[in-house]
Amino acid sequence: MVPPVTLSLSEDLSQLPPGQAVYLLWPREGRPHLGRTNVLRRRLTRLVEKWSLARVADRVEYWLTGSNLEQWQRSYFLARQHFPDDYERVLRLPKPAYVRLLLSNTYPRTQVTTRLSGARGISYGPFSSRSAAEQFEGGFLDLFQLRRCQEDLAPSPEHPGCIYGEMLRCLRPCQQAVSVEEYASEGRRVAEFLSHRGAKLLDASALARDRASADLDFEAAAREHARWERVTSLIKATGELARDVQGLHGVAVTRSAQPLTVLLWFVREGLWTEPREFSVAPVGGKPVPLDARLREIVGTVETVKATLAERQDHLALLAKWFYSSWRDGEWITIADWPEAPYRRMVNAIHRVVRAT
Repeated sequence: MVPPVTLSLSEDLSQLPPGQAVYLLWPREGRPHLGRTNVLRRRLTRLVEKWSLARVADRVEYWLTGSNLEQWQRSYFLARQHFPDDYERVLRLPKPAYVRLLLSNTYPRTQVTTRLSGARGISYGPFSSRSAAEQFEGGFLDLFQLRRCQEDLAPSPEHPGCIYGEMLRCLRPCQQAVSVEEYASEGRRVAEFLSHRGAKLLDASALARDRASADLDFEAAAREHARWERVTSLIKATGELARDVQGLHGVAVTRSAQPLTVLLWFVREGLWTEPREFSVAPVGGKPVPLDARLREIVGTVETVKATLAERQDHLALLAKWFYSSWRDGEWITIADWPEAPYRRMVNAIHRVVRAT
């Protein structure tokens, strides 16, 4: 971690830089105060003058940041370090919503949750809100016959069932209308849909549409095309970020505090890695191909080891930045790590540098 700049509160605060920073105010006794600001000099000057902080605090440590994402990343690291037991309260970092497919259940089902789980299953997200997750859950379940009830089933021919079973939108495992193996097969289809963002279902619908069209069965072709459009709009509505969190890869490109430099924040399997500084300044008066340098960097990025709680924190940080109104920089999804979109990354780097 970059070491902080330390300044005594008895010194002239006009020495402080005016820009964006994360800071720790250290009292003479007790734990520090963690803060974020876009105007460091003005913020601390006002705090000292209004509250006479020099009487109870003796120094401030600060880290200059180049973006809001860097501010939150730095704040998270410091909160974990100085407030290990209640860093969530200090950060006030909201947990995003996910759609969870519970494959550990004998009769798999889905649920909307704000917590990841170590049990067998798929967590799809993060979503911008719980209502967005619920809307997606309802939309994609209409494509399958998975149960929507949340109860622990005790299947019996006498079970009253529900309206979805009557509408043939559920396989009715509660009434033993299908075997455990048959229902598990439907669960695997749903898992395939979530793992690959509906790619297999889209391909199947497109193929069936083209075959029907070639056979001059235009009614069937229209039905398959409507199905294809329905799946496409459902996936697009989830946005660029939401997907199986185990396959969530990408990079955030943000400003750096250094000139002609950006920070590359890579995400692999839903986990942040250490940021990489990337300068576009010529070396020895000669330009260096950016894509070649990017390939070298991407080749060294590895998935970090983290607990389930840390993965949840990392995804919460990503969702906080990505869905916020104050998002700065750019996000580029990497669907297939060996085939990273280097041209898009180069273009994003140029746009961020020009905007500084």
